[in-house]
Amino acid sequence: MSGDKDSFPMADLGAALNQGDRAGLVNALKNKLQNLAGQHSDVLDNLSPNVRKRVEFLREIQGQHDELEAKFFEERAALEAKYQKLYQPLYTKRYEIVNGVTEVEGVTEETSTEQVEGKTADEKGVPGFWLMAMKNNEVLSEEITERDEGALKYLKEIKWCRIEEPKGFKLEFFFDANSYFKNTVLTKTYHMIDEDEPILEKAIGTEIEWYPGKCLTQKLLKKKPKKGSKNAKPITKTEDCESFFNFFSPPQVPDDDEDLDEDTAEELQNQMEQDYDIGSTIRDKIIPHAVSWFTGEAIQGDDLEIEDDDDDDEGFDDDDDDEDEEEDDDDDEDEEDEEERKTTKKKSGKAQFGGAAGQQGERPPECKQQ
Repeated sequence: MSGDKDSFPMADLGAALNQGDRAGLVNALKNKLQNLAGQHSDVLDNLSPNVRKRVEFLREIQGQHDELEAKFFEERAALEAKYQKLYQPLYTKRYEIVNGVTEVEGVTEETSTEQVEGKTADEKGVPGFWLMAMKNNEVLSEEITERDEGALKYLKEIKWCRIEEPKGFKLEFFFDANSYFKNTVLTKTYHMIDEDEPILEKAIGTEIEWYPGKCLTQKLLKKKPKKGSKNAKPITKTEDCESFFNFFSPPQVPDDDEDLDEDTAEELQNQMEQDYDIGSTIRDKIIPHAVSWFTGEAIQGDDLEIEDDDDDDEGFDDDDDDEDEEEDDDDDEDEEDEEERKTTKKKSGKAQFGGAAGQQGERPPECKQQ
């Protein structure tokens, strides 16, 4: 959490990077190491003189490593910033084609009036582009309900950018005018303690301004009055329900998390991991490879990655299988129970707790890469 004084000094690193001063970056690391050394000096005090000298020499080696690591962080940040700028013109072209702002070469008026599987092909751009791209991703498809699809057809662009104070990143979802909510842009911001682990501090989402009767995160329940009741009108109440748009109302960490009991803290941890998994999937997979997700080509790539992970575990059968059969039989029941629990649990991230879609319009403002 933000009050963890021993967390890795990414804030110090970010400040040094903003100044473009690698010496400051190295000093930030050294200062942190000195602070940690002061807190754990009792370890050195308990060592013999000879062992202590060896450890001191090892600390010098560690210091050299940290200087190289600081340079790595600096160069990586510069490289990422460079390529984010190179990506932008491509994202701009993609936006314009998807939303019918510009037309691609070879599309003529003659072909635009053809019938394709009972549908006219005179639609602008690529209708439902982002909806289809997200539905083809395993993590996101679990979050999107049938009710959500009507609203997500109006999604015309998704962008992301880094933020520096505090460290983290922001997602922006641009929508055409629609009958579901007033917002034209919905945002989700992640504040990180450490981007490289990553350690998530908190997430902040946009409050959606739903039109009356259009809220997708709640459903209206009607209950008939009891027989003989004076009130003949049905009793109505609202109840929270599953929806992709719950993504913009992320789980909140209480100011004093020490009051959380173990079960509540674990549940909150799982919720935050799942929330971060959705956000990082959109940032790292959907935005840069949206076309491949729309066509379904990216699904095969994801499947190959999973198969590669499985292949890594092959070839490790030992010769005493016969001796293990009895133990395997005893463990079958436990393994089946564990597998059942796993299949009911959604994929989680690695962040730690610490109709008229595609209408023409102005292109969303650039989300400047930091």
